[in-house]
Amino acid sequence: MKYLLPILFLFVTLNNVSAQDKMTMSYDTLVGSPEASITDIDWISGHWRGEAFGGFTEEIWGPPVVGVMMGMFRHIDGRKQEITFYELMTIEEIQGTLLLKIRHFDKLLHAWEEKQQPLIFHLVKVEEDKVHFDNLTFEKISEDEINVYVVIEENEGEPDEVTFNYKRVVEEEQPEDK
Repeated sequence: MKYLLPILFLFVTLNNVSAQDKMTMSYDTLVGSPEASITDIDWISGHWRGEAFGGFTEEIWGPPVVGVMMGMFRHIDGRKQEITFYELMTIEEIQGTLLLKIRHFDKLLHAWEEKQQPLIFHLVKVEEDKVHFDNLTFEKISEDEINVYVVIEENEGEPDEVTFNYKRVVEEEQPEDK
């Protein structure tokens, strides 16, 4: 018994630390989503690049138009130098709150999800420099850097929170086609 209490204390402490270190939050259907406007998160707009999964990632988010932001994501395998998958994303202002929808596609544009079923992420919380959807968080580090935290569960294993760090792409003037 004298060993059980310190082990239990250590277990509870470690679980609280790992929960506190998490940047994502889970949606609670009993609480629902808070009120929010698409303009609350317009700082996500822009062209962003980073590295993940042994390659390069890119997200491009358009500014809000009629209550919707549209984004795209692509991953390029660093070794093979080829696209591995794409995502098409929207954040919509619906009934006074925000809803994130994502569809995944392989490099041939075959959808991963069912035909009529995008992944849906309900809004959990909006802070000044963070927006939390269900197990997915956008964080503004600066005007030129954001992090996206996503809980990913692969092959029915333990869920893992993955961080995508992005830097803003400064568009250089492109030469005209001649």
